[in-house]
Amino acid sequence: MAGSILRVGLDGTPLLGRRTGVGRYTENLMNALVRRDDVRASAVAFTLRGGGGLPDAVPAGVTARAIRLPARVLNAAWSRSEFPPISLLTRGLDVYHGTNFVLPPTGRAGGVMMIHDIAYLTMPDVVDDASQALRTLVPRGLRRAAAVVTPSQTTADRVREAYGSIVPEVVVTPLGVDPLWLAAVPPSTADRARLGLPADYLLFVGTREPRKDLATLVAAYGRLRASSGSSVPELLLVGPPGWGPDLEQAPGVRLHDYAPIEDLAQIVAGARALVMPSRDEGFGLPALEALATGTAVIVSDIPALREVTGDQAVAVFPVGDVEALTEALRGTLTAPTGPDGDADRARRRSYAAGWTWDRCAERTVRAYRIAAG
Repeated sequence: MAGSILRVGLDGTPLLGRRTGVGRYTENLMNALVRRDDVRASAVAFTLRGGGGLPDAVPAGVTARAIRLPARVLNAAWSRSEFPPISLLTRGLDVYHGTNFVLPPTGRAGGVMMIHDIAYLTMPDVVDDASQALRTLVPRGLRRAAAVVTPSQTTADRVREAYGSIVPEVVVTPLGVDPLWLAAVPPSTADRARLGLPADYLLFVGTREPRKDLATLVAAYGRLRASSGSSVPELLLVGPPGWGPDLEQAPGVRLHDYAPIEDLAQIVAGARALVMPSRDEGFGLPALEALATGTAVIVSDIPALREVTGDQAVAVFPVGDVEALTEALRGTLTAPTGPDGDADRARRRSYAAGWTWDRCAERTVRAYRIAAG
C-alpha cells in the first residue's frame, strides 16, 4: 500500500478526562497526522458512558468514532477470544493503533501497538493495579500486532529483551515538543498570583507515584534547606496524586494539582530547575519540555533520560542517591545569570527544537505501512 492513503483508527480513550502523559502523546500524534496527506485519522473509543465527550476531545480534522459498548464486556471477550474484531466494530480501517499498551483483536485491519515503558515488568512493586494487568495484556497484544512502536530506543531494546520471538517489527517513534513550549516565557507577577506560584522554585512535574521516587527528591531538598537556609527556593510538585505512600509534609515543599498545558508551560519556564528523580522511565517528556522552555534540568541516571536529554542536563545523579541529588540541587543556587544564563537557555531550546511531533508521526506512519502491508 505504498503511497496510498491509509485509514487509521487510534485508541482515543486517553483523550477523555484530564490529559496525562499518554493522553498528550495521543493528542499530539493525532495533530501531526492531520498535517499529513497520506493518512486519514480517526479516534476510536469503546465506552458506554464517556463516548459523548469524544467529539469535543479530538483534535480538529480527526473523526470521532465512539463505539457505545461496555468496555468491561468487550475486554472480557477479548481476553478469551479474537471476537469481536476491531474491523467488525469500526468498518473501513486499514490500521488500528493501540495508543496505550493494549491491542484488541483487529481482524482485517493491521494492528500497531504502542508500548511506552515496561515498568510493569521491571518494577512491579511500584506500579498500580491497572499497570499490573499489563503483564498479561501486553504479550497478548504483541501476538496480535503487525508492528510495535516505542517512544525511545531504550524501550525498544527492553521490549525485545523481555519478549523475544513474539515481538513483531519495532519502530522507534521519539516524542516531540509542541511549539508552545519553545515560545513559553516565565509567568508574570499577575500570572504567579493567578497560579499560586512562589517567586522562586524548583520543580517536579508528573503523577505522584513511587516510580518517580519523590521520596529521594524531598529528602535531598530537606538536606539542602538544612545547610543553606532561607536562600533555597521552594520545591513545587505539580501533577495529580497517584498511589503509594503519601509524601510526608516537609518545610518548603508545596503540592500543586494538575495544570492545563498552557499554564504548565509557564510554570516550567519560570522554574529554577526541573528535577526528574525517576527510578524508571520509557521516555521522560517533562525533561524534554523543560529544555524547550530553556529551563535547567536535573535527571536520574537511567537510560531513557540519558537518551532524551543528551548532554543538556545540568546534572545527572545515581538513582536514589540523596547526597548526590542534594549537591545537584545546590548547583542551581549558583547557576549563571545574565548573558551566560541566556546562552544556556538558548542552547537548551535549540536542542529541544529538534524533537518534533512531525518526526514522531513520520516514523509512526512507517509502522502503519508495515501493518497495512
